[in-house]
Amino acid sequence: MADDDLSKLKIPKSEAHFARSHRRRKFRWLLIPLLILLGAGLYATGIFAPAVEVELASVSLVFPSQSLTQLNASGYVVAQRKAAVASKVTGRLEWLGVEEGSLVKEGQVIARLENRDTLAAKDQAEAELQRARTEIARTQAEQHEAQVNFRRFQELLADGIISRAEFDRAEARHLQAEATVKAAEATVSTARAALRGAEVALDYTRIRAPFDAVVLTKNADIGDIVTPIGAAAEAKAAVVNIADLDSLQIEADVSESNLEKVHVGQPCEIQLDAFPERRFAGAVHMIVPTADRTKATVLVKVRFLAKDPKILPEMSARVAFLERPLTDKEQQPRTAVSRAAVVERDGKTLVFRVEGERAQASEMVTGEELGDMVEVRSGLQVGDKVIIRPLDRIREGSRVKLPRG
Repeated sequence: MADDDLSKLKIPKSEAHFARSHRRRKFRWLLIPLLILLGAGLYATGIFAPAVEVELASVSLVFPSQSLTQLNASGYVVAQRKAAVASKVTGRLEWLGVEEGSLVKEGQVIARLENRDTLAAKDQAEAELQRARTEIARTQAEQHEAQVNFRRFQELLADGIISRAEFDRAEARHLQAEATVKAAEATVSTARAALRGAEVALDYTRIRAPFDAVVLTKNADIGDIVTPIGAAAEAKAAVVNIADLDSLQIEADVSESNLEKVHVGQPCEIQLDAFPERRFAGAVHMIVPTADRTKATVLVKVRFLAKDPKILPEMSARVAFLERPLTDKEQQPRTAVSRAAVVERDGKTLVFRVEGERAQASEMVTGEELGDMVEVRSGLQVGDKVIIRPLDRIREGSRVKLPRG
């Protein structure tokens, strides 16, 4: 009887299998929506979303002058006073006292040619002058004696002691002595001129700096033949090239169509390629009154307002012609980012930085607008890479990829 009761409580096999299948199907139908919701959420957060090809910009240091720039031009640093220093005579270089970078003063002897022949000519001219001076002393003594005798004979003739013929001979000796003195004086003048000529010839063998300058290049070495025209084979015309660094200016080509934006005295900002992080204050010094027909440009010279020993001739430069002079505050660089990278979301000012293959939202504080840039007060650092487009497809954590090439 008990066995019959237990058998009534057993579930047939077919019914148990059906129940388990039903539960699995029910769980499956419940799991699918959950997975769909989870996938949608992950897609929305960018984890399963495809990578977005983006365009980047860098956070950089910019100068406020960019918003005041009317015109930009490129050119080179050029010394307005420079010279190729050479000799006036042909000779062999015997001594060279400078090298590249040497500072020289006006009149300083920087090189010397062999000058033994000119030294000998000078010594000879000095000897001739000394002989002429000795000769004039002798003739002056003779003139004095003849003059004394002439006066004595005048008295004797008046007293009738001597004849007229004797007086005439004394007078002739007196006149001859005067003529001899004048001839001796002329000889002294000639000897003195010859000595000056010898001294000039000797000085021609000494090569001097024509003005205060810096030696840019050394073109000859000791033993080279130096000649004024450089026509001889293996001869050197210029010993050194020098430039006055106080006369450095920027020579920039300005298009004829933009010339009306430039005027003498206009404030400028100069950037040298050698020092990209620095800016130099300048002003328009001159607009050269002629145009280059091949380039349709006009040469504009811009002077530096302050000298800097790091500025050297032939450095390449870029000149920004400004609307007005810069204030002290505007001369300092500022951290800035492209305006295209800044977005407003949920009341916050954001940019999306790229870290690895993901976009990371960074809240920032902006400042003044600097042309097409915006000053960054906080939130970013120089060198950060930020996305500028397409921002409408970018969210926190979005996968990104850079454009090919």
